[in-house]
Amino acid sequence: MSRIENKFSELRKKGDKALIVYLTAGDPSIEVTEELIPALAAAGVDIFEIGVPFSDPTADGPVIQAAAQRALKKGATLKKVLDMIKRVRKRSDIPIVLFGYYNPIFSHGREKFAESAKDAGVDGVLVVDLPPEEAWELRRHTDPVGIDFISLIAPTTDDERVKKITAGARGFIYYISVTGVTGTKKPVVGDIEKDVVRIRHFSSLPVAVGFGISTAKQAAEIAPLADGVVVGSAFVQMIKENSGRDDLIPLVARYAAELKKSLG
Repeated sequence: MSRIENKFSELRKKGDKALIVYLTAGDPSIEVTEELIPALAAAGVDIFEIGVPFSDPTADGPVIQAAAQRALKKGATLKKVLDMIKRVRKRSDIPIVLFGYYNPIFSHGREKFAESAKDAGVDGVLVVDLPPEEAWELRRHTDPVGIDFISLIAPTTDDERVKKITAGARGFIYYISVTGVTGTKKPVVGDIEKDVVRIRHFSSLPVAVGFGISTAKQAAEIAPLADGVVVGSAFVQMIKENSGRDDLIPLVARYAAELKKSLG
């Protein structure tokens, strides 16, 4: 059983829901990201999505796009992100999903990436611009080493495609609660409930809901409908606004603790 499966199993037994947090690796620095992960895990975060900075992040909104640009200017690379995760693994067993785009992986070499990611302690990959029809290009390398390929489902995904996507999904299903890019719209609870029920008709995997969730109130409303909530842009924005403060890490950790408490 993978770390991701174990985590959802543990939470299910406790009647709890997963708090999944996205961080842009390297913003404001690789070193700060490395310190944030164990600190936020201690504050209640259950799973991390660690974003690999990319020059053309088309699925991301302005907040995460800007963070990626800042990280790239600081010299963040896929290799440096993997090296950072490897160091984190000496301190934490929290599940880590590498979130990003196919180009850096392709440039790194697909087989080499799978080996490097496994060695670093990556538990899953979420490649936003790699559709199911093309996913085997990467999965033939990541599946054999036990890295979960996390699949995305959107409100516009019809039943036939949901069935196709869920048939090969691993780890959990990431339900995009709004159309468009990250952090730009607010999710509608009624629509989420309907679509999560629809997804569960085709898959027994946990369903995590993301895009547009930024407050404890929103998280509390959505948590009963799914197995977890994903919060990204709000964390990235908070880190940007407070990056010069000495208490950045405890400040962000308090926000994580507030969100986690709202899921109970």
